[in-house]
Amino acid sequence: MYGKSIKINRWLIPLSWLYGLGTGIRNKLFDWGILPAEEFDIPVISVGNLAVGGTGKTPHIEYLIELLQHKYRVAVLSRGYKRKSRGFVLADASSTARDIGDEPYQIKRKFPDIAVAVDANRRRGIKRLKELLPDLDVVLLDDAFQHRYVSPLTSIVLTDYNRALHLDKLLPAGRLRESRHELSRADIVIVTKCPADMKPIEYNIISRWLHLFPYQHLYFTTLDYGKLQAVFPEKCTPRELDLNELPAQAGVMTLTGIANPRPMQQYLARFCTPQEELQYPDHHHFTDNDLREIARRFQTLKGETNYLITTEKDAARLRSASLDDAVAQRLYYLPIRVRFMQYAGTSFDEKILGTIYKNRRVKHPRKPA
Repeated sequence: MYGKSIKINRWLIPLSWLYGLGTGIRNKLFDWGILPAEEFDIPVISVGNLAVGGTGKTPHIEYLIELLQHKYRVAVLSRGYKRKSRGFVLADASSTARDIGDEPYQIKRKFPDIAVAVDANRRRGIKRLKELLPDLDVVLLDDAFQHRYVSPLTSIVLTDYNRALHLDKLLPAGRLRESRHELSRADIVIVTKCPADMKPIEYNIISRWLHLFPYQHLYFTTLDYGKLQAVFPEKCTPRELDLNELPAQAGVMTLTGIANPRPMQQYLARFCTPQEELQYPDHHHFTDNDLREIARRFQTLKGETNYLITTEKDAARLRSASLDDAVAQRLYYLPIRVRFMQYAGTSFDEKILGTIYKNRRVKHPRKPA
């Protein structure tokens, strides 16, 4: 059921009122033009959310990259949450998760030909990208709905099926960064992490609860999971593993450091029952003590063959960690990708491609390399 996991800290609601007053005033200053928002002469697509936590921004950014990369020169600009560097950084082959953040690192590793940069100041970041990449066609802004100093050509807002906006509250009582009425600034709204067997009536109910305007477009996506991939392919055999092929007597342990590991856990439950589940906060930096605890827990598994399964985002941070060899040789991540429901993927693709084509500086897409 839509929004079934909502939890509100009601004793904190008075603080949420104060927080809402501050964000409301800030948004009004932008609405009235007192605080400046800058437009750019190339298409800028913002992908963000109203709530803190995992709504699936990274897989949706990756979907957009796959859609655009063969026709346009694409750059991704992120804040680089929890990175150890400062200012503007353009990722290269030697960049690590500590340099640019785990999500930008994941994107750069998966799409090495795409420009990936981080900068907390998005205006400065876009200007630097344009200087460094004169043939740049489009910029994808990751987690930038609240960064109103940039006025995007298209604003996409994601909301988690499992946490209904109309039931949520502002921080700190709930998880909303700003009032749900600010959803009116979005051009496209996507309800993410929907169950694959969602009933037709639910689409209509959610549409009514969101109260979108006629100029806004609503889509629904679900998560598809791929085969397990070795985090260290040079050490693991096999490098790829189908969950259906897990040995019956296998010992399985899961390791997550994301906002909401529940969808992955529910999917894995179809194939196995993990003996151990280690959960850390979102974007967690694994310390030496953490790595020792992971190794200790992994050694307690009672299986003929043991496996440690993590998320793709956690794998980005674990690649640079000093893991025990016994763990590294059995460490796999579960890749995910988004799929549009109601056969609406074509409609979404055409809308994005059409908008970029009409607004790019050169009206004819470059030929694929």
